[in-house]
Amino acid sequence: MDVFSIILIVFGLILFETVSSVDNAIINAQVLSTMGEKAKKWFLSWGLLFAVFVIRGVLPWLIVWAVSPSLGPIGSLTATFSGDPKVTEAIESSAPILLIAGGIFMIFLFLYWLFLEEKYYGLGGERFFHSKGVWFYAIVSVLLSLIVWFALRVNPMMAFGAVVGSTLFFLTHGFKENAEKVEKQIEKKTGSITDTSKIFYLMVIDSTFSLDGVLGAFAFTLSVPLILLGNGIGAIVVRQITVSNIDRIKKYVFLKNGAMYSILFLGVIMVLNSFGYHIPEWFTPIVTAIVIGYFFIKSRSELKRIVA
Repeated sequence: MDVFSIILIVFGLILFETVSSVDNAIINAQVLSTMGEKAKKWFLSWGLLFAVFVIRGVLPWLIVWAVSPSLGPIGSLTATFSGDPKVTEAIESSAPILLIAGGIFMIFLFLYWLFLEEKYYGLGGERFFHSKGVWFYAIVSVLLSLIVWFALRVNPMMAFGAVVGSTLFFLTHGFKENAEKVEKQIEKKTGSITDTSKIFYLMVIDSTFSLDGVLGAFAFTLSVPLILLGNGIGAIVVRQITVSNIDRIKKYVFLKNGAMYSILFLGVIMVLNSFGYHIPEWFTPIVTAIVIGYFFIKSRSELKRIVA
């Protein structure tokens, strides 16, 4: 892996992590506005340490270690920079399981947004799919069945990985739905909920939302150090947005669309890679930048139109 590839991958990770975490930043800002200064400072310092080093650092490492136990804890961390052919073989044999799990998770995440979430319609067809929300569960069930069927012909463990990906989606989806309810309760009962409870709630939300960024990161690279670096910087940017620029970011109404279409492309790339269709390393960060850049420009145009 040359220096240019590393820079491109880290840039893509930072961009994706930042944009895909906008919803998380909005929730954080809304809850933080109801907290005392001491609790707010504690969350923005120690909470950042937890989000960057525990979730976005430890989780990718544990995932790689789980799918490649033969590497051991140290080997899982340094695998992509190792010249040992045994390490390379272990990564190559376990990567399809990880990639198909992450890919299914990301594709389901996009389809849920497309069919069921309230949104600003950024592209033609979004309104139509949103009006057919009842079809979401049928479509993801059929899609999962098809992918499992094809995966069984290649490797039964890939089929298991696909099921794990769908399970992770529905688990995190449940947490996010509950988070929305808790957020509304906090807004209505500010005085009756302690700051400690709010901090704990924000930590859980950070963990849930970070799974999108962590799994999506594997579409860019299997290198844990690069994921830690890119996602870590992205998490710091999100914290900065939470503190100072959240109202401005909320005005860019199509950023969420950009994040979700990026998630779709990453999910498809991961599934294709798992079946042996090699996608060049440079392709993923460039596609991510193009998609997010398009919706950023579209958001700016919409903002100027509204102001005018």
